[in-house]
Amino acid sequence: MNTNNQFKFSTGVIAYPLFLVLFIWLVFWFEVRFGYHFNKYGVYPKTIKGLRGIVLSPFIHGDIKHIYHNTIPLFVLTTALFYFYRPIAWKVLGYGILLSGLLTWCIGRPSYHIGASGLIYVLVSFTFFKGVFAKHYRLIALSLVVVFLYGSMIWHTLPIEEGISWEGHSAGLITGLLFAFIFRKRIAKPKKYVWEQDDFNEEDDPFLKHFDQDGNFIENLELEEEHKPISYNYIYKEEKDTD
Repeated sequence: MNTNNQFKFSTGVIAYPLFLVLFIWLVFWFEVRFGYHFNKYGVYPKTIKGLRGIVLSPFIHGDIKHIYHNTIPLFVLTTALFYFYRPIAWKVLGYGILLSGLLTWCIGRPSYHIGASGLIYVLVSFTFFKGVFAKHYRLIALSLVVVFLYGSMIWHTLPIEEGISWEGHSAGLITGLLFAFIFRKRIAKPKKYVWEQDDFNEEDDPFLKHFDQDGNFIENLELEEEHKPISYNYIYKEEKDTD
């Protein structure tokens, strides 16, 4: 994979996350404007009707505080996803919603689980572990930024506060880690210098040839090269008589 082509800004890097956030706010505005409550369309574990929430729940929020706290990290993380992991960004988003929602449906309490926080945990987990596995300085730096900004979110994967779906958060965390393993080959490889490549031959390097096998500098290398005998090879071709 070409690193230069992957780490390249495009309109979609900003446009796709922006449309996603605007759509979530549009759903919330529709609820407030027309007095609807879409909470019943969230994930309700271990029920057939609750399966619809696997797809719908990331776009449903309980109140203005809920949607506000999810908006900024969702926009930032999806923007980073489309910039650094463009070839697999849609797969991470789509499969992340489905798998984290399904896990929430399997392990959740008998209540409606709504909000984009499960997807946010998918992105946090994926971005962090992917950068660690990649061993690429840009991706590792991104992982450190994610830890600095959202490292405290790890506590919300535990049942320490009522009214918060720690099951959805845990499902997102597990899903992101799983994706980091599944897509571990679809990452930008760090640039290798000439001497790091497998087919590198030290004898062909104009710098290393000035040193012997023990690493000592060869002072008279240029003189030795100047006094090397020069040989010439001649090829004789006998001209045939055409008369």
